[in-house]
Amino acid sequence: MTELDQVKQLDAMGVDFAGFIFYPKSPRYVVRHLAGEQVKKARLRLGKVGVFVNATYDEVMKQVDSYGLDMVQLHGDETPHFCEQLANYITVIKVFRLGENDPIDWLIRPYQDYCDMFLFDTEGVGYGGTGKKFNWDTLKPANIDKLFFLSGGIEPGDVEKLREFEREPVARKLFAIDINSKFEVSPGVKDLKKVRAMLDGIKGTNK
Repeated sequence: MTELDQVKQLDAMGVDFAGFIFYPKSPRYVVRHLAGEQVKKARLRLGKVGVFVNATYDEVMKQVDSYGLDMVQLHGDETPHFCEQLANYITVIKVFRLGENDPIDWLIRPYQDYCDMFLFDTEGVGYGGTGKKFNWDTLKPANIDKLFFLSGGIEPGDVEKLREFEREPVARKLFAIDINSKFEVSPGVKDLKKVRAMLDGIKGTNK
């Protein structure tokens, strides 16, 4: 997110989390758009998630304090030890970018005791989102004991697919879905009508 007014509108809609990108190479790099005090002082019910890519411990903690973040999402090559250090102070979400045949249990095992949640995204070149969907079926055989976010090219027409996925045993730990580029009019600026429609559809899956 790069516009505070939009964050407030999403909060009023009932969106649970808003992501703020702290990766300087991203067009959504929040530091170029919003000062920490603006975000920190905003009265919001939603959780503020800071997205970092191979940042130092000091840099992450600086932005946690500056922006009043509730969670951090680690999208780079962060080690389990690094996650453990941060988890002493804030909720940590570790991102795994998955290819078709990646051994998911093997990938997540070293992080199991040191992260609060996982996020599964699509494999791609670099660290940014690809806008492409990975095959959610690859998660079905995995033994995932952490709450997780489902990401990777989720789009407005995916409500029925999400309903189907929620019926799978692995989805017992599905915590939230992460929507991004398919719901934007430009980097960091959401199409609020699409978000509203998706939110209504997702609420319907939980009735």
